[in-house]
Amino acid sequence: MKRVSRHWVVVQTRPNSERRAMANLIRQGFEVYFPVYSKRRSHAGKVDMVAAPLFPRYLFIALDLDSQPWRSIRSTFGVAQLVCYGDRPAPLAEEIIAELRSREDERGLIRLGSAFRPGARVRVVGGAFADHFGMFDSMGDGERVAVLLDLLGRKVRAVMNINVIEAA
Repeated sequence: MKRVSRHWVVVQTRPNSERRAMANLIRQGFEVYFPVYSKRRSHAGKVDMVAAPLFPRYLFIALDLDSQPWRSIRSTFGVAQLVCYGDRPAPLAEEIIAELRSREDERGLIRLGSAFRPGARVRVVGGAFADHFGMFDSMGDGERVAVLLDLLGRKVRAVMNINVIEAA
C-alpha cells in the first residue's frame, strides 16, 4: 500500500489575481486555502468592511508531491510562481494551516488578534508622541492602533502604527 504524502505548499499569484488563481486551481482538482480577514475600506465617502487577503498574492495548496501533477500549477492563469526549495515545492507545516483555520469565524474570516488588550498601559517609543504613556484602545486596519494618551490633563485618542508602542 502506497503512503500518501500530502503537504501544504505556497503559491505566489500575480497582483490582485488571488481569486482567479484559486478558481483555476480548484478547477484542476487542487485543494486550495485562501485566508481572508475583514478589512475596513473607505471609498467615495463610504466606509464598509470587505474580505481582504491575509497574505496578499499568496495561496496555500494541499497536494501529494509524489502522485499529483504539481508542475501544472506554474502555468495556471493567475499564478506567478510556486514557492520551491530547490526544484520541488517547499512543504509547509500542517500546524500553520490548522492555526489559521482555528482563527476563522463563522463567515470564514480570520480574527486578527493583538498583543495588547483594551485598557493595557502602553508607552509610545517613536513618532511625535515618543516617551508619552497611555492606554491601548483598539486595533485599527492593518498595522494601525488607537491609543488614549494623557495630554494636558485629559485623554486624547491618537491613531498610530503598532510598531511605535510597547507595553509599559
